[in-house]
Amino acid sequence: MNSAMKEFSQKGFKNASTDVIVNNASISKGALFYYFKNKKELFLFLYDYAINIIKNEILMKFNDDEKDIFARRLQASMLKIEILNKYPEIYQFTTVAYMEDSAEVKSELEIRNREIIAIGKGFLNEGIDTSKFKEDIDINSAIDIITWTIDGFTNKQMEKIKNIPFEKINLNELLEQMNTYLEMLKKSFYK
Repeated sequence: MNSAMKEFSQKGFKNASTDVIVNNASISKGALFYYFKNKKELFLFLYDYAINIIKNEILMKFNDDEKDIFARRLQASMLKIEILNKYPEIYQFTTVAYMEDSAEVKSELEIRNREIIAIGKGFLNEGIDTSKFKEDIDINSAIDIITWTIDGFTNKQMEKIKNIPFEKINLNELLEQMNTYLEMLKKSFYK
């Protein structure tokens, strides 16, 4: 699995070689295809496996008792950063796979990704306290803007720190930077 994940991460689905995968894993091609009918089945299995690890990590640590949308989004972003550092190979693979455009797997990935996004939006938005928003604010549009801002910030930070050991990351500094953006959004959207 590690060999396949590495090969797909580096070359994408179309250019990944099952020969390289089996050579790096020190197994025969017959052994690989005993478990997986073809490269597509292997790729989709790995994607499902990786997503389940990420999802379980988030669900295990996510505190849904928090009702403030800004605190919730900050919490989710920090969990994303933690997962990147705990499982860098898995995170890299899922990032590459998420953007895969090979016709052979694209439609199946799109179905999976729509489901993942729906689940994520559900647990991030479910039960938030909307009474804090100004009366003249379209809450759904505000939530979209909050989401785009935090996702953009998180993705930018993750790219910066992806090769840094987790214990060397200054989380307080990241939190301060993100709070700057969150405070601006709060002033715009909250009473």
